[in-house]
Amino acid sequence: MSSIKLISATLIAVAFSIVCTAYAAAGVAEGKRIFDGKKCGSCHQSTGPAKEKTIKDQFAKKGPELWYAGSKFKPGFIEAWLKSPKSIRPLQYNSITKKNAADHAKLSGSEATDVAAYLMSLTSADVKPSGIKAGDNPKGKRVFITKMGCYGCHQLSSKGSVVGGLSGPTFVGVSSRLNVDWVYAYLVNPQVFKPVRDMPNYVGLIDKQDMADLASYVAGLE
Repeated sequence: MSSIKLISATLIAVAFSIVCTAYAAAGVAEGKRIFDGKKCGSCHQSTGPAKEKTIKDQFAKKGPELWYAGSKFKPGFIEAWLKSPKSIRPLQYNSITKKNAADHAKLSGSEATDVAAYLMSLTSADVKPSGIKAGDNPKGKRVFITKMGCYGCHQLSSKGSVVGGLSGPTFVGVSSRLNVDWVYAYLVNPQVFKPVRDMPNYVGLIDKQDMADLASYVAGLE
């Protein structure tokens, strides 16, 4: 390739990168505008760190916090979910008795794309690359079932059926929803994300290797 062609190709690549970056930034800005305009913040906290100081503060929340959504969720999940919302919690947020009405607002294609871009831009420095691979981890499964009894609060698929408790978010389909690094970060230091109602808090009950195995198993659940 001649030097002129090489320079031209480089300039085109740089220009394309600049356009893509500007487009992404525009999507984030528009997503924030939509998020604010629809008053999504009345249910979801989008600025960190966690603000709750007491259990009363926690129970006052109407929906899960999103200030670390970009660290928690896998790319593509939020956009798909906003276009076709499906209950992740069998029971209402902060309730152990009331069934989830599954009435979350649905967004149009472009709105879902932009709001997802905004939410995925919200990350936590406490979620770092862990090197953990999500998958069928037998040691993690043993921690989940035998050591900690996580199925008492969380549903999962087992032999073609959905089993487990209802008080926590379902673990059915986690592999397409949650980032394994976030699952691990949550297990290691839950108070960063839930300073008051920090369930589950396994710190001191299982070691970090158990937490890594558990994160691997949970994040690999189909």
